[in-house]
Amino acid sequence: MIVVVKVGTSSITGEKGEVDEAPIAKLCAEVAALRAAGTTVVIVTSGAITAGLPALDLHGARPTDLATLQAVSAVGQPLLMRTYSDILSGHGLVAGQVLLAPLDFVHRQQYLHARQTLNRLLELGVVPIVNENDAIADDEIRFGDNDRLAALVAHLIGAQVLVLLTDTAGVFTADPRLDSEASLIEEILEVDHALEAAAGGTGSVRGSGGMASKLAAAKIAAWSGVRAVIAAANRDGVLAGAVNGEAGIGTVVRPHDRRLPARKLWIAFAVGASGTVVVDEGARTALIERGTSLLPAGVVRAEGGFDAQDAVEIAGPDGRVFAKGLSRHPAARVTEWAGKRSAELPPDAPHEIVHRDDLVVLP
Repeated sequence: MIVVVKVGTSSITGEKGEVDEAPIAKLCAEVAALRAAGTTVVIVTSGAITAGLPALDLHGARPTDLATLQAVSAVGQPLLMRTYSDILSGHGLVAGQVLLAPLDFVHRQQYLHARQTLNRLLELGVVPIVNENDAIADDEIRFGDNDRLAALVAHLIGAQVLVLLTDTAGVFTADPRLDSEASLIEEILEVDHALEAAAGGTGSVRGSGGMASKLAAAKIAAWSGVRAVIAAANRDGVLAGAVNGEAGIGTVVRPHDRRLPARKLWIAFAVGASGTVVVDEGARTALIERGTSLLPAGVVRAEGGFDAQDAVEIAGPDGRVFAKGLSRHPAARVTEWAGKRSAELPPDAPHEIVHRDDLVVLP
């Protein structure tokens, strides 16, 4: 069995942002126990930016400019990695650093290289420590926490379980900090919009994710055929409990029978939409039932100032969004071409607004 475990910034750093060895030691001990039982484990960790702040004597409010965040992460990442490496070596395990960027999941050649590297590390008995390459990839810094990255890694390596460790026991019926009667949701069959909206935003000052981010990651995992478990990082034996399906260990999100390929997972769940393309009923039917590309003839209008290769939502005449994809043309051209047949379009430009390979019909 292959397990991906993600731990957030707030779970492994102190109040001042310094790396806290105690929770990392607990995590590594549980990883070592799983390894001894024959389970392969990949760790996805946040915390590089937060760990770098005190090292650079940057106290007070967290910097917001991209250049400083990237510089801080470059300092914090080796500090974080050294801690993991030292602790895992005490269990006779070797840690290997893997830094990934969003494009590693979009471009097939980079995707294959990433999978090859991770698989070879696992074959060699290494515990991969994965983090976003914050020093150069600005998308992930804006993207926030590594929850979705962990879900994509789980798909990448064919994991069976994704464990998302956080500072709460799982997903509750209400915010337990505000509602004393909130109860743990032990199983989720479908992560819907209402559940995501109720989850709220960032969970802590140091962390950049939150329960909504974890539910989004669990949705990605579900469409990868991976069982996801959201649980408390400080709970004793949480990894073994999550892997073995222990009742009440946290919130379990069940996988779907249908699986989406990695590129379409990225388009559907990890890339923010920059606009909307409204289509007529004929185009909606063709996209849903026949899996065609979206052509200008079926377009009613474009909304938003998106560029070529930006993600766009696709809505029917009633305004309901039913698909998402990467537009091959900017909004101005989509507007200009709306309703036109292929014979009316310039022959030297791609006629698809969204190609079928870049389009996902949303569940």
